[in-house]
Amino acid sequence: MEQDRLQKQRFELKYIIPEAKALAIREFVRCYLDLDEYGVGKPNFSYPVHSLYLDSDQLALYQTTINGDKNRFKLRLRYYTDAEDAPVFFEIKKRTNNTISKERGAVKRSAVAMILRGHIPDAAHLLSKSPKALVAIQRFCQHTLDLRATPKAHIAYLREAWLPAHDNSVRVTLDREVRCEAEPTFNLSTTMIKPVLVFGNEVVLELKFTNRFPDWFRDLVRVFGLMQCGAAKYVDGVTLLGKERVTREHARPEHETAFLSREGAASRNPTREAVRPFA
Repeated sequence: MEQDRLQKQRFELKYIIPEAKALAIREFVRCYLDLDEYGVGKPNFSYPVHSLYLDSDQLALYQTTINGDKNRFKLRLRYYTDAEDAPVFFEIKKRTNNTISKERGAVKRSAVAMILRGHIPDAAHLLSKSPKALVAIQRFCQHTLDLRATPKAHIAYLREAWLPAHDNSVRVTLDREVRCEAEPTFNLSTTMIKPVLVFGNEVVLELKFTNRFPDWFRDLVRVFGLMQCGAAKYVDGVTLLGKERVTREHARPEHETAFLSREGAASRNPTREAVRPFA
């Protein structure tokens, strides 16, 4: 398995910018960082990212962001393709004051339903031998149980990522076409029926760093006149959709929210994209 380039703990600054400025920033950033290999040869150097966010029926996790809680977290299943052999990541994204941290573990898609029903995954289901991956999955499931969390929203976008050649000290991402759709099932499809564009045609720029704010980040912000802002994809997406719409989507018979079979998911969207193991 390839090296996981995830920044497990970092600082994160966000900016919403027009496409023209995003293209100019690309030329600036490429003097310092390398293009993520999964964007090579792709339109806008971007690869697709999909996340299924879980929350309680009262949207407790959504509300922690609305309330500005300093210590909060989100639960999501992240995936990149419909392929049956592609990984699915159980992710907990935490904010503690100004620091972002992530815990995650990758499993085979075929094991997701079993794990979410409360079964402990065995080695055959895990795509990482690290004990931390198993711990992350167990914590995810415990949070899900405590909150009685179920799927609420499918978030998708195209990510252009730039990173150093040899470490995880910094990362710059440009996210385009951020879409949100109410999703009450665990089908993990890349298909979206009628999503909303969360930030319109604007691009979400994120500057991520693990230690000191790099001097050239400071130059980038000054040269392009960037103004830091919030850009919470799940929360902004649900707000745009309307909380009532998201919760209404979940007022369905239990059998309708069951995890779709692999055959059902494949028939819903038979296309296959290149697998993106890590983000």
